[in-house]
Amino acid sequence: MSESPQVLSASQQVKLKGRVTHIPTMREFAFTPLIRIFHWLRFLAIMILLISGFYIAWPFLMDPKSTDVLIQGWMRFSHLIFGFIFSCITISRNYLFLFSKDKSERRSLLDALSIDRWRSQIKAYVFLGKPDEKSGLYGPLQLVTYASFYSCSLIMVLTGLALYSRVYHEGLGQLLYAPASWLTYICGGLANVRNIHHWFTWVFIVFLIVHVYMVIWTGIRFKKAAVDAIISGYDYHTHAHIEPFPVTTSESVNINEPTIPNKSIL
Repeated sequence: MSESPQVLSASQQVKLKGRVTHIPTMREFAFTPLIRIFHWLRFLAIMILLISGFYIAWPFLMDPKSTDVLIQGWMRFSHLIFGFIFSCITISRNYLFLFSKDKSERRSLLDALSIDRWRSQIKAYVFLGKPDEKSGLYGPLQLVTYASFYSCSLIMVLTGLALYSRVYHEGLGQLLYAPASWLTYICGGLANVRNIHHWFTWVFIVFLIVHVYMVIWTGIRFKKAAVDAIISGYDYHTHAHIEPFPVTTSESVNINEPTIPNKSIL
């Protein structure tokens, strides 16, 4: 019976009898082109919405007594355009999660419902172990975080459209006026709608900071799932399985030779 394969860590370079075993770089498909396009468009939209939104709330470049409202006009225009872009992306991403042919995101629900997966990921984050292989695209903590982010995004979209319908009374604003009036009533008035819209802006700011930090930290800590995955669509990492082979010389030395994993090797 053959021995079980030995596993090299991603950072090991094993030198045996003057020979260095080669650890190949593996490429695994992670994100479809549409998901990557939506990700970076959403990032651009959020950044412009944050800048323009804070300026609309506090137009610090204008003298309060000035009649020059050109800057404020452009800020409002950009806020509207990228607000609708963000709304379309939010609705589309929710649809893709539920109905896309690619089931990698939906398979992450299996991990989110597993206590063992939660325990494994938390132990990995506090340097007490390594995370288990994921059933889907996200770990349990990632999935819960992204689900919360999408819920906040829907709240931002609904409150933003409610505010839009109160300023623009024709076209889309006219169509949205009746449901927006119901939402305004539920929230306790237009001022509360604006406050909710503002409060959840800070949720986005905190999420962006934590998200960028965790992506970089995960890439350094686990040597996979780094930033390049959302750019190229592929997750590059090093991993090798090695098996011993019989020594044909009189020297009793066990030299290990790497085998090729059954995945895309670069």
